[in-house]
Parts: sequence; C-alpha cells; structure tokens
Amino acid sequence: MEISDLRIALFSGNYNYTRDGANQALNRLVGSLLEKGAKVRVYSPTVEKPAFEPTGELIGTPSIGMPFGRGEYRIPTGLGSRAKRDLARFKPNIVHVSSPDPSGHAALRWAQDHDVPVLASVHTRFETYPRYYKLGFLEPLVVKMLRRFYNRCDALVAPSQSMIDELLAQKMHDDIGLWSRGVDRTIFAPEKRDLEWRRSLGLADDDVAIVFLGRLVMEKGLDVFAETIVQMRKRQVPHKVLVIGDGPARGWFEEALPGGIFAGFKTGGELGQALASGDVFFNPSITETFGNVTLEAMACGLPVVAAGATGASSLVHDGETGRLVPPGDAAAYAEAIAPYCTDHALRAEHGEAGAARACEYSWDAINQVVADTYVRLVEDRHALQAAEAAELAA
Repeated sequence: MEISDLRIALFSGNYNYTRDGANQALNRLVGSLLEKGAKVRVYSPTVEKPAFEPTGELIGTPSIGMPFGRGEYRIPTGLGSRAKRDLARFKPNIVHVSSPDPSGHAALRWAQDHDVPVLASVHTRFETYPRYYKLGFLEPLVVKMLRRFYNRCDALVAPSQSMIDELLAQKMHDDIGLWSRGVDRTIFAPEKRDLEWRRSLGLADDDVAIVFLGRLVMEKGLDVFAETIVQMRKRQVPHKVLVIGDGPARGWFEEALPGGIFAGFKTGGELGQALASGDVFFNPSITETFGNVTLEAMACGLPVVAAGATGASSLVHDGETGRLVPPGDAAAYAEAIAPYCTDHALRAEHGEAGAARACEYSWDAINQVVADTYVRLVEDRHALQAAEAAELAA
C-alpha cells in the first residue's frame, strides 16, 4: 500500500481557531500528507475569525465555549450531521483522533462501526490539569477515562520517549510510536537575536533575560515560575523577566511578576526574534508531552531550565544544554538558573549545544513516521478482514 492510497479522517478539538503547539503539528502533518498524495479531511470546531488558515479541507463540528474563563477554547460536542454526511461520502480508510473529547469518542465509535482502524495522537497530559484548579483528587478518574479511550484505538503516537514511557506505565496502550516534533530553523535560530528590539523593551545589552513563552494559563506552571523569580530576587541574582505570550491568566501573572516585561503574543518571524533575544529559557510546565517551546528555545541558542518531566526530559541534556529540575521545586529552579545569569561562558556553551541538538529535528522525517503508521494499521486491518472472509468461506 502506498501513502497516496490513504484516505485519512483527522479529528481535532482545535485545528486552527486558536494557535497552539498541537495544532501547529497537525497542520504540518496534513501538509506533508497532501504533498505525498494522500487524501485528508479534517473535522474540528470552527469560528468566524480563526487564528490562521487551515491546511487542507476543514469540516466544522458542533461545539460550545469552554467555561471557567477559558472561552477562547471550544469543547466539541460530537460529530454533527454535516460531518457524518461528509464521512459517508469521503469513506476514510484510517481515522486519526487527536483529543479524547466528545468528538474524539464519537469518531472512535464511527470507525469501529465501519471497521476502520484508529490512530490516536497524544498531545498533552490531560490528567495533570485538575491539580492546577485545586481538583487533584480527580486525577485517578481522568487517568481511568483516558485509559479506556486509548485502549479502544489500534495504536498511539506520542511526541517524546519520556511520554511513551509514561503512557506504557499508565497502561494506556502497548502499541505506541514516536511522533516527535520539528523546528523551523528559518524562524528559530541564534542569529534572530535583535539588540534593538531588546532595547525598545528596556533591556540593556548586558541584562540577562529569563524567558517564559506560551499561553498564559495556570496549567503552564505560572505559579512555579513566579515563585522561582521571587527566590531569585531574594538571592539577589541579577536578571530580568521577559514574558512572550498572552492568555486569560495574564493579569494574575503581571501582578505576580512586578517589573516583568510582557511582550504579548508573537508568531512567525516576530516570535523567533523575541525568543532569540532572550538569554535563558525557563519552562516549569509538566503538562507537555513534548514541549515545542523548549525545542524552539534550544534552536535559538538559549540554555533551558525545565521540569524533569515528560517532554523536556527527552529534549534537554542535563548539564549540557540546560538543567532538569524536580517539578514544582522553586528553590531548586532558582539554584539552576542562577549560574546562567552570572556566567556568560556557561550560558553560551549550553546555548550552542542546544542549538546543535535542535538541528536533529526534521519535520519531513518526523511526519513520515505517522504516514508509515497509517499504512501499517490499514494493511493490518485488510489482512484481518481477508483472514475472516477466508474463514467464513471455508
């Protein structure tokens, strides 16, 4: 079977209405598949003014606004009649679900009813979210629900070996492949550093800027980041804070980081410029399965201090490209960051090593893994169907 024989139905909870690392990876995947001749249809909630144009043909699915101050995101509520009619016409031979939401569950049921194999991609650690909203007691229940969903799929792909190990330990599935992430070196590179841009924000050339990049939501570890900066100030370590991004928790973060520089949301070349213009990247989040922002910071030549959790632990070489720290330990984070603020040679050495490591991540090779997995699952299903037909005929 060739990749051009694939008819892929991809289900996403957020394909293009709000920009994030997961949907950037999905759009790149679809672009790669279309270039190889595959047929792809994407099913996802849509809005009047999405963050960017979708790659491929997008069919809208029903959704409602997310509560708790997170209205920028939509909760899919199922497939809807339009998507069901389109699926009947499209006749996919593989279904890809990227989120265990109601539409993902409905897509899984549709695939099982039509004897179509299902690949699930894991993009975030949903089971960790409750702890950021004082609902940590729900975590075992979320793990149980995820296990039921993923074990009904034919295979999984995850973006880091550390995440694969976690999924195996949680008994989510026993067929899990590595679908890593790439980085665009035309956007993220050390030479994108811009001293004039820094100066426009009030950063002197010799200031060491500790960078946060991402959606400003509590599950990104904003509380730990802020407490770490408090620890840095108590130790009188010279530094500045540069926050790149926006989100519903921006007000809280600004109050928690007096004197911090908030550059706002950036994308494309402006994002590469802003990130490369920092000096140390600090990522305390434990919700990522990979950590696109970590790889982008490495590509820009920044040493990375990150939580020793899924994602970062597969990217950061402790003591070579940055430091890995026990999650949640603000004092340990401050201790790890401090040498980078005072030792230019160390900062440059680890930043250069990170930039070299980032060169290993090629989107073409990475997306080929997913295409090969699709082909394997379809061929396996065809072989099973043939064996069952032969048994009935015997």
